Amino acid sequence: MPSTRTITVIGGGFAGLTAAITAAESGARVTLYEAHRAPGGRARTAGGPYRTNEGPHALYCRGPHWAWLKQRGLLGPMAAVPLREAARFRFHRGGALRRTPPAALLRLARRAPEQAPVDSDFTTWATAHAGPAAARAAAHYAAVALFHHDPGSLSARFVQERLHRATALPPEAHYPRGGWGEVIDRMVAHAWNLGVRIETSARVDALPHRTGPVIVATSLDAARRLLKDPALTWPSGRTVLLDLALRTHRKDPFIVSDLDAPGWLERFTAQDPSLAPAGEQLLQGQFPLAPHRPKADGIAHAERLLDAGFPDWRERTTWRREALAHGRTGAVDHPGTTWRDRPAIDRGDGIYLAGDQVAAPGVLAEVAFTSGIEAATLALRHSGAAGPARTTAPASAPAPSPGLDLKHA
Repeated sequence: MPSTRTITVIGGGFAGLTAAITAAESGARVTLYEAHRAPGGRARTAGGPYRTNEGPHALYCRGPHWAWLKQRGLLGPMAAVPLREAARFRFHRGGALRRTPPAALLRLARRAPEQAPVDSDFTTWATAHAGPAAARAAAHYAAVALFHHDPGSLSARFVQERLHRATALPPEAHYPRGGWGEVIDRMVAHAWNLGVRIETSARVDALPHRTGPVIVATSLDAARRLLKDPALTWPSGRTVLLDLALRTHRKDPFIVSDLDAPGWLERFTAQDPSLAPAGEQLLQGQFPLAPHRPKADGIAHAERLLDAGFPDWRERTTWRREALAHGRTGAVDHPGTTWRDRPAIDRGDGIYLAGDQVAAPGVLAEVAFTSGIEAATLALRHSGAAGPARTTAPASAPAPSPGLDLKHA
């Protein structure tokens, strides 16, 4: 008989929900605490009329979470990039918009990540194989998956994996229709059906009295404070996030990638018009900043790229939002380090970490997913709660707690 001890999950983002579902499917009793009104973390999607995301936008179809979500009916309708829009991809290089990137960048991107050394920085390695101009352009292009102001200074292996996958053909990136919040909604409903008890508006400032393992699926900063463990640190990015709604113009580019400096603008209504009201386009972009550089520098960079790609954007703007994300953009690995060197998932004494800055492989949201699976597996092993997988609701599945709005989770 499986143990009836409870596995506690602190944090209801993508990692926490993955961990909770994994544990519950194996027969464990799971309680999840979420500090906000609704689960989702950075994977939440804002309510209308502009369906914006702070965190994940695309889901890579070759990643491990794709099959896991699909198997459980949680993937939902996905949008791929329409071919007509792919032709509107633009590259800002040498101060001008171009239709194609440097050929040397594409040749470099085709190299398998295993060819890139862990101990060298990306600029040094890429320059040796493609020359300084292509190395610089490739580093800046890869910033779409890094959120870092100087991608060339990071581990060559780390950057090359992201460059390789970001340029794969056919494209790996797919987009949940309605935003990532739709995936979160399905995950929350599935967790409830499995008997997971979800407590919202429940900020945890100290470890609760424990009757079993605890999975801390928060930001690394929050985990450091909660566990009082100063060793829980790892470098991340710092980037300005810009959301912009424009009146539709049929000649608008789909993407503008800045190869002169790390920066990216994408028109997400190109693949999913439901993200904005009819007649409007929703642009979202990110512009990395060096430490201590003001937010205004990132905004100025964004506006320069808008001037290049959308010359009349000021006259067409119907809505705008700006934010600065610091330490909330996933782990980055410097030369000589890999994901194995990040803070360990197993913290001892039945405490486990999950999130996008811990020791788990993957790209973008895959790190959070993989760590959630691993944390739940270790917690099950520790508690002895592992039993036959359960994918349907128990007869006495609890009702959602007050304040949990599944429609906007």
